[in-house]
Amino acid sequence: MTNPHSEQRRVLVIDDDPAVVATLADGLQLLGDYEVIIASDGADGLHSFYASLPDCVVVDVRMPRLNGYQFVRAMRGDPETAEIPIIILSALVQDHEQLAGFLSGADVYLLKPVQILELMAAIDSAIKRTAEQRADQMRLLADEP
Repeated sequence: MTNPHSEQRRVLVIDDDPAVVATLADGLQLLGDYEVIIASDGADGLHSFYASLPDCVVVDVRMPRLNGYQFVRAMRGDPETAEIPIIILSALVQDHEQLAGFLSGADVYLLKPVQILELMAAIDSAIKRTAEQRADQMRLLADEP
Protein backbone atom coordinates (compact mmCIF):
# COMPACT_ATOMS: atom_id res chain seq x y z
CA MET A 1 0.00 0.00 0.00
CA THR A 2 1.38 3.41 -0.93
CA ASN A 3 1.49 6.24 1.56
CA PRO A 4 -0.81 9.04 0.35
CA HIS A 5 1.64 11.47 1.94
CA SER A 6 4.77 10.06 0.31
CA GLU A 7 5.33 13.42 -1.39
CA GLN A 8 6.18 15.66 1.54
CA ARG A 9 3.98 18.75 1.69
CA ARG A 10 5.15 22.05 3.17
CA VAL A 11 2.56 23.63 5.50
CA LEU A 12 2.75 27.04 7.14
CA VAL A 13 1.03 27.12 10.55
CA ILE A 14 0.25 30.61 11.87
CA ASP A 15 -0.96 30.86 15.47
CA ASP A 16 0.07 32.96 18.46
CA ASP A 17 -0.44 30.10 20.93
CA PRO A 18 2.84 28.15 21.21
CA ALA A 19 1.05 25.07 22.61
CA VAL A 20 -1.29 24.91 19.61
CA VAL A 21 1.59 25.37 17.19
CA ALA A 22 3.65 22.64 18.87
CA THR A 23 0.75 20.19 18.87
CA LEU A 24 -0.10 20.81 15.22
CA ALA A 25 3.51 20.73 14.07
CA ASP A 26 4.27 17.51 15.95
CA GLY A 27 1.12 15.80 14.68
CA LEU A 28 1.58 16.88 11.06
CA GLN A 29 5.23 15.86 11.04
CA LEU A 30 4.74 12.52 12.76
CA LEU A 31 1.47 11.33 11.24
CA GLY A 32 1.57 13.02 7.87
CA ASP A 33 5.24 13.55 7.17
CA TYR A 34 4.62 17.25 6.48
CA GLU A 35 7.34 19.87 6.61
CA VAL A 36 5.94 22.49 8.99
CA ILE A 37 6.92 26.16 9.02
CA ILE A 38 5.74 28.21 11.99
CA ALA A 39 4.76 31.87 12.40
CA SER A 40 3.34 33.56 15.50
CA ASP A 41 1.06 36.14 13.83
CA GLY A 42 -0.26 37.15 10.44
CA ALA A 43 2.51 39.66 9.71
CA ASP A 44 5.20 37.06 10.46
CA GLY A 45 3.10 34.61 8.48
CA LEU A 46 3.30 36.76 5.35
CA HIS A 47 7.09 36.95 5.65
CA SER A 48 7.31 33.20 6.32
CA PHE A 49 5.07 32.47 3.37
CA TYR A 50 7.25 34.30 0.87
CA ALA A 51 10.43 32.83 2.41
CA SER A 52 9.20 29.22 2.33
CA LEU A 53 6.49 29.06 -0.38
CA PRO A 54 4.36 26.40 1.36
CA ASP A 55 1.78 24.17 -0.32
CA CYS A 56 -0.90 25.17 2.21
CA VAL A 57 -1.45 27.62 5.07
CA VAL A 58 -3.25 26.94 8.36
CA VAL A 59 -4.06 30.21 10.12
CA ASP A 60 -5.76 31.23 13.37
CA VAL A 61 -8.11 34.23 13.45
CA ARG A 62 -7.33 36.08 16.68
CA MET A 63 -3.70 37.18 16.56
CA PRO A 64 -1.78 40.39 17.13
CA ARG A 65 -0.62 42.71 14.33
CA LEU A 66 -2.44 40.99 11.45
CA ASN A 67 -5.39 38.72 12.21
CA GLY A 68 -6.34 35.63 10.24
CA TYR A 69 -9.02 37.30 8.14
CA GLN A 70 -6.61 40.07 7.17
CA PHE A 71 -3.95 37.49 6.33
CA VAL A 72 -6.35 35.57 4.06
CA ARG A 73 -7.48 38.76 2.30
CA ALA A 74 -3.84 39.78 1.74
CA MET A 75 -3.09 36.39 0.19
CA ARG A 76 -6.19 36.42 -2.01
CA GLY A 77 -5.49 40.01 -3.08
CA ASP A 78 -2.07 39.16 -4.53
CA PRO A 79 -2.30 37.44 -7.94
CA GLU A 80 0.83 35.43 -7.13
CA THR A 81 -0.68 33.95 -3.95
CA ALA A 82 -4.40 34.05 -4.72
CA GLU A 83 -4.62 30.31 -5.38
CA ILE A 84 -2.70 29.11 -2.30
CA PRO A 85 -4.86 26.76 -0.19
CA ILE A 86 -5.76 28.39 3.13
CA ILE A 87 -7.41 26.78 6.14
CA ILE A 88 -8.68 28.85 9.04
CA LEU A 89 -8.37 27.00 12.34
CA SER A 90 -10.15 28.93 15.07
CA ALA A 91 -11.98 28.69 18.37
CA LEU A 92 -14.55 31.17 17.01
CA VAL A 93 -17.63 28.99 16.58
CA GLN A 94 -20.40 31.43 15.68
CA ASP A 95 -21.86 31.23 12.19
CA HIS A 96 -21.02 34.86 11.38
CA GLU A 97 -17.35 34.23 12.27
CA GLN A 98 -17.21 31.22 9.98
CA LEU A 99 -18.96 33.18 7.23
CA ALA A 100 -16.38 35.97 7.65
CA GLY A 101 -13.66 33.37 7.19
CA PHE A 102 -15.14 32.05 3.98
CA LEU A 103 -15.87 35.56 2.68
CA SER A 104 -12.23 36.44 3.35
CA GLY A 105 -11.33 33.64 0.96
CA ALA A 106 -10.52 30.66 3.18
CA ASP A 107 -10.97 27.26 1.58
CA VAL A 108 -11.82 25.51 4.85
CA TYR A 109 -12.86 26.71 8.31
CA LEU A 110 -12.06 24.24 11.10
CA LEU A 111 -12.82 24.57 14.79
CA LYS A 112 -10.33 24.14 17.61
CA PRO A 113 -9.53 21.72 19.01
CA VAL A 114 -9.01 19.74 15.81
CA GLN A 115 -7.96 16.14 15.37
CA ILE A 116 -4.74 15.86 13.38
CA LEU A 117 -6.31 13.40 10.93
CA GLU A 118 -9.15 15.87 10.29
CA LEU A 119 -6.61 18.63 9.67
CA MET A 120 -4.58 16.40 7.34
CA ALA A 121 -7.73 15.58 5.34
CA ALA A 122 -8.58 19.30 5.13
CA ILE A 123 -5.05 20.12 3.94
CA ASP A 124 -5.20 17.45 1.25
CA SER A 125 -8.66 18.59 0.17
CA ALA A 126 -7.66 22.27 0.07
CA ILE A 127 -4.55 21.49 -1.97
CA LYS A 128 -6.69 19.66 -4.56
CA ARG A 129 -9.17 22.55 -4.95
CA THR A 130 -9.14 24.38 -8.23
CA ALA A 131 -9.49 28.09 -8.87
CA GLU A 132 -12.91 27.35 -10.35
CA GLN A 133 -14.04 25.59 -7.16
CA ARG A 134 -12.86 28.57 -5.08
CA ALA A 135 -14.78 30.94 -7.34
CA ASP A 136 -17.89 28.75 -7.14
CA GLN A 137 -17.71 28.84 -3.33
CA MET A 138 -17.51 32.64 -3.36
CA ARG A 139 -20.46 32.87 -5.77
CA LEU A 140 -22.55 30.63 -3.51
CA LEU A 141 -21.71 32.75 -0.48
CA ALA A 142 -22.55 35.95 -2.35
CA ASP A 143 -25.96 34.54 -3.35
CA GLU A 144 -26.97 33.62 0.23
CA PRO A 145 -29.64 35.89 1.74
